[in-house]
Amino acid sequence: MAEIAQFLHENDLSVDTTVEVFITVTRDEKLIACGGIAGNIIKCVAISESVRGEGLALTLATELINLAYERHSTHLFIYTKTEYEALFRQCGFSTLTCVPGVMVLMENSATRLKRYAESLKKFRHPGNKIGCIVMNANPFTNGHRYLIQQAAAQCDWLHLFLVKEDSSRFPYEDRLDLVLKGTADIPRLTVHRGSEYIISRATFPCYFIKEQSVINHCYTEIDLKIFRQYLAPALGVTHRFVGTEPFCRVTAQYNQDMRYWLETPTISAPPIELVEIERLRYRRCRYPLPGYVNCWRKRSHGYRAAGPCSHAALFAEPA
Repeated sequence: MAEIAQFLHENDLSVDTTVEVFITVTRDEKLIACGGIAGNIIKCVAISESVRGEGLALTLATELINLAYERHSTHLFIYTKTEYEALFRQCGFSTLTCVPGVMVLMENSATRLKRYAESLKKFRHPGNKIGCIVMNANPFTNGHRYLIQQAAAQCDWLHLFLVKEDSSRFPYEDRLDLVLKGTADIPRLTVHRGSEYIISRATFPCYFIKEQSVINHCYTEIDLKIFRQYLAPALGVTHRFVGTEPFCRVTAQYNQDMRYWLETPTISAPPIELVEIERLRYRRCRYPLPGYVNCWRKRSHGYRAAGPCSHAALFAEPA
């Protein structure tokens, strides 16, 4: 593993700890190429400059794809440097979006994202103000419910996407169940199961970007380009709602960057207005909600959590 880490470093990359398996190519006992797989994502692809142009890149890419298929991952993504975009196009990958000069996000289908966007159209509702919220809800709190209530009250219809990436303390299905129960009485609301096109930081390729500020910028750009160009038009979304962020500078900056990418005329899609809603404050909490659940545990008869700001759905007995 040390040899792989050193080779990646020589190619301006670093090891991603989520990688489950690597394929390596050696010549004269020297590592000349490698690539990794994490779930259904190909990562950490590097090829020595000394062997570029020999056709080795295509062989490596083919082996990575075959290994992913053997591991029963058929819906594949790849985050890679822009210099490898043409290579993976030869292997049947299509570019979803990119950060020019830095990275591209590709998948092994030219139509899958478009089909997903098309499937969302059946949830489209008429109205002049159609809102959207994307949240993790780990777990679902009164603060989350307040944000949803306030947004729904301002919209003709509100769409809520729950981040599907199962890397949170609460499993995805449990988070979804809590949100569905906790919002059942809110009118004009559709709760959508998340998808791999609502990008999460768990799959973002920070392994090849050294500066944290650049990581945050690229994450925002990739996420919001897909949202604005594909998902929002399918549902007719005109507004996106977020809670204010008074404490975390990174999240506050993300909200500022979000405003730019949702509204900039450089993207060929209708602009979307970002609406920030002041976080709910609980009379016995020092901090605004959401996020005041300090600990939780799951018993045989349901969830229990510490903190008065947990929503009642968290304590509900299973049906």
